[in-house]
Amino acid sequence: MTDKSDSSLVRMLSVLELFDEHRLSWSAEEIADALQVSVPTSYRYVRVLVAAGLLQRAAGPHYTLGPRIIIMDHYIRLGDPMLQHSQPLMKELVEQTGLDCVLSGLYGLQVLDTHRESGSQPVALRYGRGRPRSLFVGAAPKAILSRFTPAQLRKMFDGHAGEITAAGLPAEWKAFRSYFGAIRKAGHYFSNGELEPNVAGVAAPIQKTDGTILGAISLVTSVQRMAIVDLPKIVALVMRAGREISARIR
Repeated sequence: MTDKSDSSLVRMLSVLELFDEHRLSWSAEEIADALQVSVPTSYRYVRVLVAAGLLQRAAGPHYTLGPRIIIMDHYIRLGDPMLQHSQPLMKELVEQTGLDCVLSGLYGLQVLDTHRESGSQPVALRYGRGRPRSLFVGAAPKAILSRFTPAQLRKMFDGHAGEITAAGLPAEWKAFRSYFGAIRKAGHYFSNGELEPNVAGVAAPIQKTDGTILGAISLVTSVQRMAIVDLPKIVALVMRAGREISARIR
């Protein structure tokens, strides 16, 4: 049986989940309406979160996410084992190829880019650290999905039919599974203008010894530049980096 205080804490913390790139500020009244709580309760939540630095007062009656989250992100960077083990290899990849190198992690059902090392001709990317990416479009997400177990992949297939169709992926389970099976067998995925029209990338998975998928490492550049590089060499370098990071995490 859930304790009432625990339930209240969960609901208070759910205030933070209301914020996204489409809605960056909320008033206490709007929070009350969104969470279906009383206005006094909403104000109490806001006061506690402001005191903790998780919210801050913005213009008028509105609140935005607070400075404590910036500090926590700093600690996340310091404590993230995948990031710590990946950075030296990412720098090596950039030196070897001149291309941008991006690290992506799987967090629940979200793919997030967590770090980027820029090459000699950095490309403009719409996605950066902390901005959720589609699970079904682009090199890193597909490299990650290719390492899902059949049961995990089936769950994704059953729960995201609209996104799968929008991404142009097979709408029939057997074909969907075969699609990602082919990527798994190849050990990498090459995306050419798939996520962004002028961006191409090659990604390889990063995983634990037990097979748990953690994320992916990618080399990224413009479509035009990717067309003139030694693609097999880029693929080999990315796959080797994925294996080395996986081994270091183990």
